[in-house]
Amino acid sequence: MSRPQEPHRPFFSFGNPFRMISPKGSQLSPRLLSLLNAFEETLAERLRKLHPKDKNDVLSLPWMKSAMESLCETHTDIKSLITDLELPVTDWDEKWIDVYLDISVKLLDICIAFSSELSRLSQGHLLLQCVLHNLESNTPKQFVRACSSLDSWRQHITSKNLRVQNCHSILDNLVESLNLPKVKNSAKGKVLMQAMYGVKVQTVFVCSVFAAAFSGSSKKLLDLEVPNTILWAQAYCNLQTNVNGEIREIFSSGKFTVLKELEAVDSIVKKMYPMIQDGLGPVEVEAFEYSVSDLRTGTDTLSQGLDFLAKEVDVFFKIVLSGRDALLCNLRASSAVTDPMSGTNVGEQIVR
Repeated sequence: MSRPQEPHRPFFSFGNPFRMISPKGSQLSPRLLSLLNAFEETLAERLRKLHPKDKNDVLSLPWMKSAMESLCETHTDIKSLITDLELPVTDWDEKWIDVYLDISVKLLDICIAFSSELSRLSQGHLLLQCVLHNLESNTPKQFVRACSSLDSWRQHITSKNLRVQNCHSILDNLVESLNLPKVKNSAKGKVLMQAMYGVKVQTVFVCSVFAAAFSGSSKKLLDLEVPNTILWAQAYCNLQTNVNGEIREIFSSGKFTVLKELEAVDSIVKKMYPMIQDGLGPVEVEAFEYSVSDLRTGTDTLSQGLDFLAKEVDVFFKIVLSGRDALLCNLRASSAVTDPMSGTNVGEQIVR
């Protein structure tokens, strides 16, 4: 982490966003202040729990799963807060609704991209299974076929996913949306917007880390500046500094991939490949057998990790989609509303 970070991208280019949500005449009651503090304290603790215990945890599949779980919990909490605020959609400012709908559709697109990448990586498991099957077949062409499968696996894994590449522009748009809409004479609206700010910051952070890991580039890794007056600011800044710093360090090492379990499998493959290609001498038989065993274990660990993470991304997709649908249903119940996604079944778009 000694490598200097890339310049930070400021959150808000038009000043402190909390000026926009602190209008005169909208002082928070003890109840509203308690609801906001509870939400922000929970978010702060959630961010602290995401802090990697060891640098090797960063971009491991279990850590990425924990990050997505944490994001799901925060998005669930904002739904509960809206209920506790007793703030029906009919009382929402039109700008709040526009922000919510715009962000939700962008998050659905990001989920689809992440799901497609996890599916692509999982398809590589079949090629590795072919390698193991060929090595255990004890036929004259077992090594030739194993080499062919390994070549195919490496080519498959290094290919680019256009959907993931497009995530960077979506994230840039999400950063622009971090400027909060002005709240006029609504204490409940003030609480909602400040809580939504926390949700958006955590969302951008996690999605930025995932996009960097899946795209193989730290160039678009986002460093967000948050006001130090909010309860979760220190926890967030510590998390961002450590995680983003470690990710940049990993990229600077020039490794084939930054995903820990995938890199572990690749290291085994690199060790095995010359033995398979050149044939085994008497001294190499035992080492080769150990490598085959390591490849089997590494392949299973990678496959299981990808599966667990894909399920968590799907959970997040459903949380975002259900929140969007609930908002639109409430709006339609009160007035005629045109949904920008009308006629499209978003649920069918996700790539499994």
